[in-house]
Amino acid sequence: MIYLDNAATTPPDGEALARAAKEYEECYFNPSARYRGGFAAHTLLEEARREIVSHIADAGKYEAIFTSCGTEADNQAVFGGAGRGNAVTTAGEHAAVYESFLRLRERGTEVRFAPIRGDGSLDAEAFLSLVDEKTSFVSVVHVNNETGAVNDIIALARAVKKKNPRCIFHSDGVQAYGKLPFRLSEGIDLYSVSAHKLGGLKGTGALLRRKGCTLRPYLFGGGQEGGMRSGTENVLGILDFRYAAEGRFASLEEDYGRIKALRTRMKSLLDPARFGIISPEEGSPYLLSVYARGLRGEVLQRVLYDRGLAVGTGSACSSKKPHSRILEAAKVSSEALDGVLRISFSARTDEEEVCAAARLMNEAAEEYANKV
Repeated sequence: MIYLDNAATTPPDGEALARAAKEYEECYFNPSARYRGGFAAHTLLEEARREIVSHIADAGKYEAIFTSCGTEADNQAVFGGAGRGNAVTTAGEHAAVYESFLRLRERGTEVRFAPIRGDGSLDAEAFLSLVDEKTSFVSVVHVNNETGAVNDIIALARAVKKKNPRCIFHSDGVQAYGKLPFRLSEGIDLYSVSAHKLGGLKGTGALLRRKGCTLRPYLFGGGQEGGMRSGTENVLGILDFRYAAEGRFASLEEDYGRIKALRTRMKSLLDPARFGIISPEEGSPYLLSVYARGLRGEVLQRVLYDRGLAVGTGSACSSKKPHSRILEAAKVSSEALDGVLRISFSARTDEEEVCAAARLMNEAAEEYANKV
């Protein structure tokens, strides 16, 4: 099976999992226990916390609040950070942020959605026009999870803080962490990450918080995570997250250039008579969104899987909402919306797989087109 749906989840990093499992077998104690074993487990968590932060920020200025996933991290940011006044986000956000903003609206907060461009990137001018002295919270996705468009969150955070220094700036970095070379600036208060997008276990994520940023707890109970997220920590998942991230960041620059070349290669191999490109030229090298001309993407997806190629679609895939909300917001044509396929790479992807995948896509589209 050629697996090119890495934006959905990635295969586990076997080396990272083995290291984590060995440590966990030897130190399986509850990190809150007040005896030596508990203290040892707590120490492992603190080391992992610092390491996960240090790859993209100064660990002296930022801390990680461990969560069950990126969705929980986004929810904690929104519901723990938004206050009185209004909250601003974009029409291109992951559902974890977008739906949370809709819940904010139900609770009485004025929410504002900025438009996105045809490639899924934010219209920065329109976005900043919505930020004012009453804006308490903003959220801008770092990498659009459907098109791969990269938003300049550092510049956006700087501009937001210039308009309103008290506003909390959050970004969903799930599709960027471990893939893009960048460092957080102090204008970015909160940043969400997820383990299973870079070879870690599902069920582990984190919200990176700038120290001093006001944030209310989201889950209550035993007071774990400095009182910010109650619940016994997933020690195995967190250790695995640490080692998977360590592996990804060790070769991040090299992988970035190689995957960028593979993305370009894929685009050149796809038959332009059968496929159109949605993703921007300068988007994340790890994601390429295309559409099959005149064909149904979800049908083509199933055909490809049966032939040994796994890719995603940009469709919300529900009877009530047959098309992607994000791509509709980007004003993608109805023809393109019907035929969307999302190709997403990992650091493991090689040229042989890309060439074989392009051949399978071209053949399947040609055969499917001749039947309709």
